[in-house]
Amino acid sequence: MYSRPQKLIAEFFGTFALIFFGVGSICAGQMLRGSGEGGLGLLGVALAYGLAMGVMVTSLGHISGGHFNPAVTIGFWVTRRQGLVDALLYWFAQLLGATAAAFLLRVVVPDDIWQAVQLGTPALANGLTRTAGMLIEGVMAFFLVFVVFATAVDDKGAFNKIAGFAIGLTVAMGVLFGGPFTGGSMNPARAFGPALASHHWANHGVYWVGPLAGGVLAGWIYDSAFLRKT
Repeated sequence: MYSRPQKLIAEFFGTFALIFFGVGSICAGQMLRGSGEGGLGLLGVALAYGLAMGVMVTSLGHISGGHFNPAVTIGFWVTRRQGLVDALLYWFAQLLGATAAAFLLRVVVPDDIWQAVQLGTPALANGLTRTAGMLIEGVMAFFLVFVVFATAVDDKGAFNKIAGFAIGLTVAMGVLFGGPFTGGSMNPARAFGPALASHHWANHGVYWVGPLAGGVLAGWIYDSAFLRKT
């Protein structure tokens, strides 16, 4: 049985890796475009996020559950699998990990590169309303949390076999679809760290309201429909 500090450290490092490699891939793509070598493109960014999530869930999921996302944590809280204090501490660790990764990227990446992409801070596409953005983010977070419950929470799931792989693929799938519209965040910590480091807060509430609502709904539906014994 792992202690609370160990779980929080795992959540810190898992979220740190997600932001460092995911946002870092956006900065790397900008650097490649600037050098005339082409960019990583949406697929490259999606792979970076998905691989980072899958690897860290596989590595640290047995310690903390591998949330690395306040939307996942709120799904655990609303289904009473985590107390309020633990959920808030998980949020703190996740936001701290995302912030540390974003500021480290700001230090190591040339200023003109990270400024050109606003350090990968997610943003709404031109013409996309906040309501549409929240709906897109909410749907993506819903399926992410749904997959987490199906593979990591459900005793009949496949946590020891494919949970990290499935969760990583779900993140990559979300980035592939949502990237052009909202940045494909589905994670408030993913939005918060880069926004704080780059001072870019436009439409920031979209990246909290949408994913958290999706996480609550996914956790409640999976728990009610598939886990509760009648």
